[in-house]
Parts: sequence; C-alpha cells; structure tokens
Amino acid sequence: MSETAADILIDRLVEWGVKDIFGLPGDGINGIMEALRKRQRDIRFIHVRHEEAAAFMACAYAKYTGKLGVCLATSGPGGIHLLNGLYDAKLDGQPVLAITGHAFHDLIDTHTQQDVDLDRLFTDVSVYNARVMGCAHVRNVTDLACRTALNFRGVAHLNIPTDIQDEKSDERSKRNVSNHTDSVQARSARLPAEQDLVRAAEVLNAGKKIVILVGQGALEARNEVIAIAERLSAPIVKALLGKAVVPDDCRYSIGGVGLLGTKASQEALEDCDTLLIAGSSFPYIEFYPHPGKARAVQIDIDPVRIGLRYPVEVGIVADCTKALEALLPRLKQNKSQDFLKKARKEADKWDDLMKKRSSSQEKPMKPQVVAWELGRRLDDDAIISCDSGTIATWFARYIPVKRRQKHSLSGTLATMANGLPYTVAAQIAYPGRQCIGFVGDGGFTMLMGEFATAVKYKLPIKIVVINNNTLGQIKWEQMVFLGNPEYGCDLSPINFAALAQACGGTGFRIENPKDCGRILDEALRTKGPVLIDAIVDPNEPPMPPKVTFDQAEKLGEALAKGTPNRKEIVLTIAGDKVREMV
Repeated sequence: MSETAADILIDRLVEWGVKDIFGLPGDGINGIMEALRKRQRDIRFIHVRHEEAAAFMACAYAKYTGKLGVCLATSGPGGIHLLNGLYDAKLDGQPVLAITGHAFHDLIDTHTQQDVDLDRLFTDVSVYNARVMGCAHVRNVTDLACRTALNFRGVAHLNIPTDIQDEKSDERSKRNVSNHTDSVQARSARLPAEQDLVRAAEVLNAGKKIVILVGQGALEARNEVIAIAERLSAPIVKALLGKAVVPDDCRYSIGGVGLLGTKASQEALEDCDTLLIAGSSFPYIEFYPHPGKARAVQIDIDPVRIGLRYPVEVGIVADCTKALEALLPRLKQNKSQDFLKKARKEADKWDDLMKKRSSSQEKPMKPQVVAWELGRRLDDDAIISCDSGTIATWFARYIPVKRRQKHSLSGTLATMANGLPYTVAAQIAYPGRQCIGFVGDGGFTMLMGEFATAVKYKLPIKIVVINNNTLGQIKWEQMVFLGNPEYGCDLSPINFAALAQACGGTGFRIENPKDCGRILDEALRTKGPVLIDAIVDPNEPPMPPKVTFDQAEKLGEALAKGTPNRKEIVLTIAGDKVREMV
C-alpha cells in the first residue's frame, strides 16, 4: 500500500465533492498538507491568516452553497482558534467538517508540546467527533463525518495525530472489511404528515388576521411562501437569517422583525390572530404575539424546534418547500383584506421614513446613507455578508433584498468578525458574482488580516467598513437597556483605506454624504479587492421600531449620569425626530 492516511482522507473528501478547504498550515498537519499538495488539481487549499476565519469561511460556504464546508487547523492553538467559527455553524445549522492535527500518537497525554485533546474540546460543538486511530480507520470515519454533517446540518470533527497522517499500512482488524463505506449521499424526502396538514389547514382557514414569519429554513421556498401569503392575505415578516426569502419589493413583505425590524412587522405580530412560522426559530420571544393571543402553526425540519419560541397548535416536521406545497391546496382564500392593507400601509410609511433617514446630507455622515446608497447599486444576484453589531441594523433596514440576491450574517451566535471571512468564502464559491461585505469597524478589526487573503487569491470582493470608532451595539445597550453611561466602547481610529493599500488592494474613503454615491460607483467598478472606509456619526442610535417608555427612561438615566458626548447624542436624536415629522 503506497497511500498514507492523509492521502486517503483527501481522496475521500474529493469523493464527497469537496472543492475547497480553508485553513492554516502547521507542523501538526504536515502530512495532510502534503496530501493536499499532491491533489491540488482536484481540491483547493485556501490559506487564511487566522484559523477562526477558516471556520467562518467554511460556515459561509455551507450557507451560500448548501454543500459541505471544510476547514483545517493544526494541533493545539490552531484547532482552538476554530471554535468560534464552528459554533457559528452549529447555532445556524450549517454542515461543516473541521479537521485538526494532534501530537505524535504515543506522546498524547504526556504533557508534550501542543498536547490538547481537541476531540474532547470539540464535544459540545460537534454532531460527530472522532480521533483517527490508524490508516485503516480513516476511510470509515471520514465517510461518516461527511454524511453526519450534511444530514444533521452540524459540525463534524476529525482529529488526526501527526504521525498517523503519514502512516502506510494494509493492516486492519478482521471485522474492518476493506471499502465497506462509501460517499453516497442519501437524503430523506422530509415530507409532511397528512394529519398535520389537515389540522394546520383548519387553523389557518379559521384565521382572519394572519401573519407569516419566515426564517432561513424557508430560503428555498420563496414561491411557495408568496403563494401562501396570497391565499391567506397574510403579510410576511422576516427573521434576519430569512432576509432573502422574499424580495423587499414583494407586496406581502413588510420587513424584518425584532429590535432591528420594522414598526409594521412588530404591529402586525401584536395584532394578528393567527401565526404561521416557516423555517424560523427567531430567538427574541418578546416580539412574538403574547402567548394565547394567536393560534399558531409551525413548519420546521427539526422536531426539537417545534413550539420552541411560541406555543403552537400544529407542528409540521418537514422540508419547508414540500410542506407549503402540500398545504396550499388545502387553504381557502381569505377574503378579508383589511389586515393586509393596514400592514401594507404601515410598511409603506416605514419605507418612507427609511428613505428620509438615508437621504440626510448632514455631517458627520449618517450610516444609513452609506447602506442605502450601497443597496441601490448592488447587482441583482449580489451576495451580501454582514457583521454583528449596529451594522446589522443598517443592513437589515437599508439594504433591500432583490430577487436573486443572497444575504447572510452570523445569526444565532451573533458573533463579531464574521463579515469579511463570509465575503471571502462567497467569492470563492461564486467567482462570477458580486460579493460584498458590509461590516463595522469593531468586527472588521478583529480579522482584518483576511483582506490580505483576498489580495493573495485576487478576489474582487468589496468591503464597506462603517467606521464610527466605537462598539456601537454595546454602547447603546449600556444606555438604553441598563440606564448606564457608555463605558469602554470607544475605539482608536484606524485609516482602513490605507490598510487596504498596504495589503495590496485598493482603498477609498467617504466622509461627505454628497460624495457617497459617486465614490461607491468608483469603488464597485474597481477591479480586485476593494475596501471603502466610510466615516460616520458615532452618535447615531440604532433605534428599535417602537421605543418603549422603559427604554426612553433608561436612556434619560444614562445621559443624566454622565454619558460621554451626551449633548451630541441628544441633538442627534432630536434631529432624527424632526426629520421624521417634516
């Protein structure tokens, strides 16, 4: 036998259709790196600057393609660095395979260098987790890891001691029959149960004021969601991971939900008598109808998610597309249009308000201006990746979804630093499409070395950094939710346009809103990796769709206690309210 264990590993990945692996070399994975070198025509190794980014890229690759994302890290600290990105995949239900090295097998647990049992460490994050015990073990566990990650939509982990990677052996146990596993990807039909469809139709047909809440589980069910909305005369509200389920020019779409949602969506949920939840486990329970106010039907591929956020009368465990297809013929036309018309009227008023806020020509520039001007210029099939923080508010409200676009971010984990790696992965997966990163300065700084990765691979990504020199989400949470003065949130300034140039890319800087559109046009036309450094007002608040008395009171307390720049904050909020009224 001439193949090493590492050769077998990579060959199996090729059989499973893996085209790209994101990672960072290290002496704990030298055997795997050599196997990748020999097979570089079949599988591409994307060399990142930080292992956390590799895991984010694997997660985004899975999100945007539906295929297995793969990341690779060395033993000890290299593997540890993967964890945040892997938890992003776990919490958003994405199929990812993480491969890590280990010390020499006969020195494990003897306090040797980088002696970290990563298979133990990864127990919580993984749906499948194995340490490779020898050359004859590799094929079995690799096939099972890939199959488990894909079918259970989670993280699989293989940990391989460095000397095992180089092992060549025909020896196997008598029960380990050669080639007894394969790469056949068996898929369940995931069809809804007949009795559940009957009961769901009864509930929905009895409703008059019906709302459809969609999440990422409905991303492939756009036509079905719209058809159901038409039949039920129901407005559609979107959890953030479901932003791209329906385009924002759809007459039934009334926007996002939650703190960064729309007033129309919040009021529709408060008012409805019936709720259809399709592929979402939106986590903020306080934005659902009060328990008992609305009858509810939920569709989810995972039975554990049924009734997780809101008490439902009927749970349909199935693929969203198939469930909605089967449900539609059973639904009667809801002839009562009043609820939909009211929701549409409120959504139109909200859209007008967003346009007012995004047309401000004041300095310092408002972040809404940048988001709006960017959204207007994006290709119809662009892929837009966002980071976490106040940036997600501007992304959710001011960058509208077009019919063939993809939009995503770190949803349930809501971690910072994912935006740039997501954009790199999107461009790797779709080299012919426009791939945009819309990120805050805090999140971008954490993994900004990955801009050099984009330069290395000549990726034409465009990264827009909303630069306000503060951790805005934390700043406003301290004030609005706790009534405390802002503390510890300010950042030291960085010239990100200069950083882009230093990495070998192109940098632009926007400070005047009057120049915003023109500079964005030039940046989007520029070949290769581009970074746009947008200097914005640090005192612009990401206001919730409906401000509660408690939130206003807490903000007043924070200002009274001595929040820095409180005069500027008051003037900014007052100015926003004036613009809303004129």
